[in-house]
Amino acid sequence: MTLSETGYRPLFRTPEFTPLLLSSAAHTAAQTIAGLALGTLVHRATGSPFLSAVSMFGPSLAQVLGATLLLSAADRIPPRRVLAGLSLAFAVITAVLALPGLPIGAVFVAVLAQGLVAALGGGVRWGLLNEIAPEGGYLTARSVFNMTHGLLQITGYATGGVLVAVLSPRPVLLLAVLLHASAALVARVGLTVRAPRAVGRPSIARTWRTNALLWSSRPRRLLYLGLWLPNGLIVGCEALFVSYDPDAAGTLFACGALGMLAGDLAVGRLLPPAVRGRLATPLLLLLAAPYAVFVLRPPLPVAAVAVAVASVGFGASLVQQERLMALTPPELAGQALGLHSAGMLTLQGVSAALAGASAQLTSPETAMTALALASVVVTLTLTRAGSRGAAALRRVRGEGDGVRQGGEAG
Repeated sequence: MTLSETGYRPLFRTPEFTPLLLSSAAHTAAQTIAGLALGTLVHRATGSPFLSAVSMFGPSLAQVLGATLLLSAADRIPPRRVLAGLSLAFAVITAVLALPGLPIGAVFVAVLAQGLVAALGGGVRWGLLNEIAPEGGYLTARSVFNMTHGLLQITGYATGGVLVAVLSPRPVLLLAVLLHASAALVARVGLTVRAPRAVGRPSIARTWRTNALLWSSRPRRLLYLGLWLPNGLIVGCEALFVSYDPDAAGTLFACGALGMLAGDLAVGRLLPPAVRGRLATPLLLLLAAPYAVFVLRPPLPVAAVAVAVASVGFGASLVQQERLMALTPPELAGQALGLHSAGMLTLQGVSAALAGASAQLTSPETAMTALALASVVVTLTLTRAGSRGAAALRRVRGEGDGVRQGGEAG
């Protein structure tokens, strides 16, 4: 019986799936409340849309360093050791961010350190998930993680917003420290010792070689760009929620998480494979289009609905990741997924910085609208490039068949 016929039960009967999910959940909860607390702390201290956006999404900017230096370790170091160690590192860095009187410069050094540490985590976590999921079950397993992520973001942003208002940002950062420590403990106790998927010592040179191999395939290259650019530009819109409406930022983030949850549920569980395979481009367009309403600076209920509807489009990444795994050798799955994660988060950080700078010069609503339009243009351009490549491949195959048939007839 296939995974789709039995629902999610085979996943939760799979050894290590639940501990990996719980560890990831604690990590997500910690990052959610810490990001909101830190963004609010920096906004109160500086009043700068640029600095508040970068403080929340700045760790993503360091992902590019991890992608170019560390990713070969994703398939070559035992995953339990890495995941537990990374969560402890996050706990320590978040504790530093909670120190009273920490200069803004030191805040951003710590934020970038978090991003460098996180770069390896995506490859290790998703590579392990691909390894332990039942055959053909990666998309469904990833959708469970994404839905859990969405639920925790809804809860985390709502709860974090209340805690930041009632207490202050620093106690919320200390709560995030405890959650990161819990993630480390669950990973250490719940996961088993596994041999690395690939042989050899991790190194910068090996990271570069494998990244070059992954990037050398045109279909994979277009997939990576489709996973990184439209998504990143819309996260740039989200990075302006605090400066757009500081009092309602938690509500907007929670609505975005709710929409993402709905999209992941539909793509990962409700839609048949034949249908969802055709939905990547429509979902990416949905991800951007509703943000055009922000040019009118709508009231909060309208803005919240627009954010929720748009975020359904994040479900496109599940379709794209399924295609990526079909195009990637199993022994490179960790690095391939790590490159996707690191590149996506890097572009999110770049977009957040771009959004903050644009809002500084214009206004948050103008910057959000411009980023959304850019996302639409990028999606349509990549879709056209992919269609041309597929058509050229069909022509080449057709010509080859014609040559073979002509030779046989002769």
